[in-house]
Amino acid sequence: MKKSRFTAIASGVLAATLLLTGCGSGSGNEDSGEKTLTFMFRGGEDEKKAYQTAIDKYTADTGVKVKVISTTAEEYATKLKAAVAGRQVPDVFYIDPGSVQNFVNSGVVMDMTEYIEKSDAIDLDDIWAYGVDSYRYDGQVQGQGSIYALPKDIGPFSFGYNKTMFEEAGIPLPDKDTPLTWDEFLDINKQLTKDNDGDGKLDQWGTGLNVTWNLQAFVWSNGADWISEDGKTVTVDTPEFAEALQYFADLDTKHHVTPSIAEAQTLDTYQRWMKGEIGFFPIAPWDLSTYRELDFEWDLIPYPAGKTGETASWVGTLGIASSATTKHPQEAVDLVAYLTANADTQKTLVDAGIQIPNMKSVADQWVAENTLMPANLQEFLDVAKDYGRALPANKTYSAEWYDELYTNIQPVLDGKVTAADYLKEAQPKMQAFLDQANERAAQAAAANK
Repeated sequence: MKKSRFTAIASGVLAATLLLTGCGSGSGNEDSGEKTLTFMFRGGEDEKKAYQTAIDKYTADTGVKVKVISTTAEEYATKLKAAVAGRQVPDVFYIDPGSVQNFVNSGVVMDMTEYIEKSDAIDLDDIWAYGVDSYRYDGQVQGQGSIYALPKDIGPFSFGYNKTMFEEAGIPLPDKDTPLTWDEFLDINKQLTKDNDGDGKLDQWGTGLNVTWNLQAFVWSNGADWISEDGKTVTVDTPEFAEALQYFADLDTKHHVTPSIAEAQTLDTYQRWMKGEIGFFPIAPWDLSTYRELDFEWDLIPYPAGKTGETASWVGTLGIASSATTKHPQEAVDLVAYLTANADTQKTLVDAGIQIPNMKSVADQWVAENTLMPANLQEFLDVAKDYGRALPANKTYSAEWYDELYTNIQPVLDGKVTAADYLKEAQPKMQAFLDQANERAAQAAAANK
């Protein structure tokens, strides 16, 4: 998984900065009699091409021109911050759930609820509820109330395996519906970790996971969580959480079924997966266009399950919002609808291999008609429908409390500190950040009344 794909956590810091810089009254485009909108987003070449195709058709259908501003994932937060600070907010732009509360309270994004309710082009019941609810906010609680964006997609974070490697090793293929236990997962990883050429150095490994983006599945499936249901208490200092983190760390330090730090510096685990040297690896919908070009066969399975016996994973999302200061609010919302809830646009984006269908009515057909890898596309939908969860910081006012867990976690991953000792030390630090976030949220809500 490309690390650059994941920049959502940083956006919480961006949005907090926006509260200080303020937002302007212009939409960033000049109205010279011909309506023009600006659309700012981030993505790779496949995404750029797909969106340009969709926008060209939008202009042909409506006569409204769209100026496209595209950035890399790494640049997006900085450039959006500069646009807001310079009172040049794009008419339409990407937003992540972690920024919703701050963007709303700072007056950056439009409340689109009234437009959506009147629109014949938007059927909210046909869009994944998780996606829509991620951009609702009532001034107190995120997940309910007015709609400030529509999901451009949801990203069910699935788990993949190298089918070719399994077959060459004579290992039975995993069941596509029943998750491996942690013991079974470890046993297969040991079988897959090999020195193939006899030079005394490993050439392939069972897995190669990133703690920031893969620990969630292990924690949740073991019956633990980061935060209490009321969002007030950090809950990482439990035996179940410690067991999950220790298991994760032991894959490397005790069992050596992942590339070592030195080996990962030569080639990171993403590159080794691409070369066919990794047995198990996370896979998200935006990987499809790249992974379908690999020289080996692969497929999707559920994440291995801890003591609950139930698999778990997370679902990401990016939304598309409209500026609160756009000169063309109706046209801006129409563009948002076209990019998120139009069947033709969905086909363009899905065919480009950058996302799953945003519309449920299209998703089942997408799976049924699939002739490409992965054969088990249904796993993406199972995550989306059944057991995928939001990342822990998505509904808190800032992500500092969540980020704190990973700030000093390396000694655990190196085997120098036990998971239990580390979590006992980390919990009060995380709690302090969470208390601050909740206090700021309460102050902002009071000021917004």
